[in-house]
Amino acid sequence: MIKITDTLTEKKLEFKPLEDRTVKMYVCGPTVYDHAHIGHARSAVAFDVIRRWFEYRGYKVVFVRNYTDIDDKIIKRAREEKLSWQEVSEKYIKSYEEDMRALNVKEPTYKPKVSQHIREIIEMIDGLIEKGYAYESGGDVYFCVEKFPEYGKLSKRKIEELRAGARIEPGEKKRNPLDFALWKKSKEGEPGWESPWSFGRPGWHIECSVMSMKYLGETMDIHGGGLDLIFPHHENEIAQSEAYTGKTFARYWIHNGFVMVNKEKMSKSLGNFFTVKEILERFSPDVLRLFLISTHYRSPIDFSFERLEEAKRGLERLLNFLRTKEVMLELPVRGEGEVKVSVSFYKNLFEEAMDDDFNTAKALGVLFELVKEANLIKDSAVKRGEIGKEEKSFLLDAVEFLESSLKTLGFKLESESSKGIEKELIELLIEVRGELRKKKEFQLADLIRDRLKELGIALEDLPQGTVYRKL
Repeated sequence: MIKITDTLTEKKLEFKPLEDRTVKMYVCGPTVYDHAHIGHARSAVAFDVIRRWFEYRGYKVVFVRNYTDIDDKIIKRAREEKLSWQEVSEKYIKSYEEDMRALNVKEPTYKPKVSQHIREIIEMIDGLIEKGYAYESGGDVYFCVEKFPEYGKLSKRKIEELRAGARIEPGEKKRNPLDFALWKKSKEGEPGWESPWSFGRPGWHIECSVMSMKYLGETMDIHGGGLDLIFPHHENEIAQSEAYTGKTFARYWIHNGFVMVNKEKMSKSLGNFFTVKEILERFSPDVLRLFLISTHYRSPIDFSFERLEEAKRGLERLLNFLRTKEVMLELPVRGEGEVKVSVSFYKNLFEEAMDDDFNTAKALGVLFELVKEANLIKDSAVKRGEIGKEEKSFLLDAVEFLESSLKTLGFKLESESSKGIEKELIELLIEVRGELRKKKEFQLADLIRDRLKELGIALEDLPQGTVYRKL
């Protein structure tokens, strides 16, 4: 039985899907105007683990993660880079997907883009106007918050309190400071689409309502994202979606905590962020994943390079134990040996932790405890020069369980040392190929180049020497 801490009810609830053994989940994706930072990675990895755990428990997961590919920030970046907004969004979608593949985040079932759903967005806005929940003003369209009495139920904010601190910004044409834009008229020179109200583009909140309902239906099982999306984004999604359909929008709301740097949220606006690419230049994807899931997804993470180094050492402890299988197989088996605990004991603890609101921190603790116990047994056997039948069985089961558990959590299981060996082997092959070319043995030299290409490694012969890149 999987339990989820639901943001809406503020309770830990037993998960019951709308459709038997199927989970319909939508997670808000990035606005693609820059490279992904560690905060983006935290959300992506957290929901990847949640998805993987549902699949481990036998559910089919329909997973949707969108791209906001038209936005004020994208238009601004397009001007800065002297590119079209489409070129900017595609550039950073490609960058984001490179990072997700590196981190072993599974491909979504659907990854819709806002620009591909303008017709459906216009239809929903038109429907909200017809139902009396939205109004047009000077080419813009706004949602009337006061028409939706339950507004504030997700963020636990009252309309009266919100109204006290709200004001209408210069240029806005809304009737009430709390009303939010569903459609925005484009300024001169800005991109947009024709609509019944103006040449313009969607407001941010309407995009996710439309895309989630298109791929998951009017009611989904789980809607997720970062804590910063609770208000106003997810609050507004609920208001416009439930006003439009008259149905519950999402049955469970899951939000991950922030990545913190010096007690401040990591963000582009504060300039205190590190991109995924920067981190992966120094650490393996598995190290970054271990760092990100060593804390429960709902809690904040304090980022530091010291903590990444700590994660690196922890990962090597786990990988080193996986490599001991050969040692155990070589030891002669004599007697039974004494093992006080079973691997199934640790497996039950691991599953209990993951079933309890996807508690990866506790689950990883179980795996480290297993490795600690198993290493004591292994070291004793190595010291004696022999291994008992029960001991060997326990250790082999421990290796198998540890490997499968880490893969369930999304680890690639690539060690730092193996990466170094790979680099050295490629450089050795380049050196051998160079010697063959000097001897004019081009057929054999070309064979090395072609076989490396088949393995996903391209060689480029430059004036200063041969370099390689991964395809």
